Amino acid sequence: MDRYVVAGNPVEHSQSPFIHARFAAQTGQALHYDRLLCPLDGFADTVRRFAADGGRGCNITVPFKFDAFALAARRTDRATLAGAANILRFDAEGWLADNADGCGLVRDIERNAGHALAGQRVLVIGAGGGAAGALGPLLAARPAQLVLANRSVDKAQALVARHAAPARAAGAELHATGLADCGEAFDVVVNASASSLQGAGIPVSPRVLRAGSLALDMMYGPAAQGFVAWAAQHGAVGRDGLGMLVEQAGEAFFVWRGLRPDTAPVLAELQARLSGAGR
Repeated sequence: MDRYVVAGNPVEHSQSPFIHARFAAQTGQALHYDRLLCPLDGFADTVRRFAADGGRGCNITVPFKFDAFALAARRTDRATLAGAANILRFDAEGWLADNADGCGLVRDIERNAGHALAGQRVLVIGAGGGAAGALGPLLAARPAQLVLANRSVDKAQALVARHAAPARAAGAELHATGLADCGEAFDVVVNASASSLQGAGIPVSPRVLRAGSLALDMMYGPAAQGFVAWAAQHGAVGRDGLGMLVEQAGEAFFVWRGLRPDTAPVLAELQARLSGAGR
C-alpha cells in the first residue's frame, strides 16, 4: 500500500490523515496516510528516511516549507514562485516540490466562503512559508490591492519583490509594510503568521477590519479560535483555515494520484466531526 505523511513540528493536531482517508475511499485508491513528527534540526534526514523506506510523498507543514523546497530536484512553477513547498512527490527521476497553499486558500475564500477576490483590498499577515505560497494565487484572483505585513519588513519586501511580475500581470497594487502601519478597512484579511499556533496575541490593529470583512486564519481548530473571535468582535466574518486545509489536500491528492477528489463532502464531514468533538 502506498504511504504518505504530513511532515512537520508540531504535527499531532493535523487532520490531514482523516482527510486523505476520505479522499482514498471516495476515489477507490489504496493508500495509507499518517503523521511524521520531524525534529526541528532533522527535517531533511527524517524525510529522506521515509522516502528510502518506500514512502511515495508528503505534505509539509510548519516550519519546514522552505526546507522542503530546497530538497527537491524538480519544482513546479508555483513552488518556484513561492520559494516554498507544501507537497513533495518522490519520483524515480527525482523529488518533485509543489505548493498548493495558495490555490487551496483562494478556492476556500471564493468557493466555500462565497467571497470573490477580484477588485478587493487584501491584507496578508506574515511572510513565512504559508504567505509565500499564498501570494501568487491571491494575485491571480486580481485583487485591487494586496498588502503584505510582517514584523520583519525586509522579509515581506523580499516576497513582494519576487511577486512583482504577477502583480503587474494582475493589475494589482502590491507592497510590504510592518505590522503597525499596514492600513485600514481591508475587504479580506488573512493571518498567515505563526501567532495563532504560538498562542500569541493578534498581531495587527482591529482597524484593518471593517464591517463585513472576511478575516481568515490559516490555522484551524482551537489554535484559530482567538483570531476568529477577534474578527467577530470587530464586525468582521471570522473563518478558520479548515476549508483551506481540505482544498490544498485535494490538490495534493491530485498531484500524487492523478485524481481530483470532491472536497465539499469531506469539508462538511470534517466540520461536523470537529464541532462534535468540541473542536
